[in-house]
Amino acid sequence: MTNVDLDARERERLAPFVTDTTGPVFALTGLPEVVKGALFARYSRSPKSLRRLLLDEFMPGDGGPAAPAAEVGSERAEALYGRVLAEYGDDSVAQLGAAHLAVEGASNLLTKVLQWGRLASYLEQSTRYIAFTDRPGGRYRYHRPPAVLAHPELGPAYTAALDAAFEGYAALLPRLVEHVAAGVPDDPGTPPAARERAVRAKALDLLRGLLPAATTANVGIFASGQAYEAMIVRMAAHPLPEARDCAAAMLRELRKVIPAFLTRVDRPDRGVAHGEYLAGVDRAAAELADRLLGDPAHAPAGASVRLVDFDPDGEARVLAHALWPAGGRPLADVRSRVLALDPPARAAALAEWAGERGDRRQRPGRALEATTYTFDVVCDYGAYRDLQRHRMLTLQAQPLTPRLGYDVPDEVAAAGGAGAYAAVQARCTELHDALTGPFPHEAAYAVTLAHRIRFTMTMNAREAMHLVELRSQPQGHESYRAVAREMHRQIAEVAGHRAIAAMMTFVDASDPAAGRLAAERRLEARRARP
Repeated sequence: MTNVDLDARERERLAPFVTDTTGPVFALTGLPEVVKGALFARYSRSPKSLRRLLLDEFMPGDGGPAAPAAEVGSERAEALYGRVLAEYGDDSVAQLGAAHLAVEGASNLLTKVLQWGRLASYLEQSTRYIAFTDRPGGRYRYHRPPAVLAHPELGPAYTAALDAAFEGYAALLPRLVEHVAAGVPDDPGTPPAARERAVRAKALDLLRGLLPAATTANVGIFASGQAYEAMIVRMAAHPLPEARDCAAAMLRELRKVIPAFLTRVDRPDRGVAHGEYLAGVDRAAAELADRLLGDPAHAPAGASVRLVDFDPDGEARVLAHALWPAGGRPLADVRSRVLALDPPARAAALAEWAGERGDRRQRPGRALEATTYTFDVVCDYGAYRDLQRHRMLTLQAQPLTPRLGYDVPDEVAAAGGAGAYAAVQARCTELHDALTGPFPHEAAYAVTLAHRIRFTMTMNAREAMHLVELRSQPQGHESYRAVAREMHRQIAEVAGHRAIAAMMTFVDASDPAAGRLAAERRLEARRARP
């Protein structure tokens, strides 16, 4: 199919801004984000083709050469957004423009605030690949809250304790690298560079529990205008000053590239009112918990995974939803027929439906979303940071404190580092407790990644398959691998959903000496290809 409503001159004018001037499938290129979004907003309300709209409404003129990209349609687009967003409140058009944003030097508390939203893409510096031993500008890489540093006693105590944590981390790293390397066979078939990277990654994983939550990282975000609006509104009302400061900086910078998408963020009757409402809900929950639940039990109980909610008929639900599209019957009828099958017959039907999976990315369809699981999890904060990135589920977390304790990794103890590791935890706990009164929100900066946090995760069976298979892989951190494997066991044994658990054929229970070794071998093999 070719486009017949454009003449040769018009196609020439359009050529810099579309990847194909004649075919039915093409991409926009070289246009401001606001214009691309406005084009699609008009697209849904016009009988014209997208290329005709671009010419007629965003590139009007005498048919001469195309204007520079930065000038094409911007004024028209800004006006359209002002009308559609502000006057009509058509939020869907705010999904049509996006921006890449870098947030550098964000504490590990702030990275979790940034990454709370479901409708954005995030990349964060990894504690597995970066050693936090350097001192840019003569200072270790951790956030220094101005209010805390200004305190005559707690300011010096804060920097002294966190410096000591980083010094302990730096001192133990060479010892852990040597210890891990001694346990990894020097296989002639493994390239030395692959072995070295795998050993170092394992050592960094083992020591990340010494890093405080104040440790900073760089975060890259790609999101739509709608996602940024929600993110900034939420952050502007957050109790952590670092989050509020970041929200103001994000709004300032994003208004330089997608201003039309963010007109409502700081309006008193829109974004500000929304943020105040969210903050009020959080305050009410805290007050109700204090009144209705009393003092929490803080005794350390170790890491744990507990399946607290599931559907007893979950496998029947999944099978019914799998059969329904082709069944030609009402869902209630399909369910009754599935429930009439004996359990072995249902299990066999589920196995036949799922078929042979070639890799963990091949997952059965949305029928698996017909049943859900809720887990109450206690694990170290480092593992929580990784698990929290699964956004296709419902996650809630309790405040980060040192009250649930921590574990010393076995290999750290075997390398002779248990005493130094425990000393860092004790000093950071002492700092946290000193900060709690005057700085209740900033106190969490002192808690290390080794300390445990309690959170809940509610997910459907399809997301559970994705999570437990991905997070059990041998290149992952052992903390969250243990969580994933226990979730898989409880789906089978506690929920009794053995057929669903059996579909999860890529759950990995191995215990490799250097988890990333196989992945690094594959990487070196790819690099060696001509």
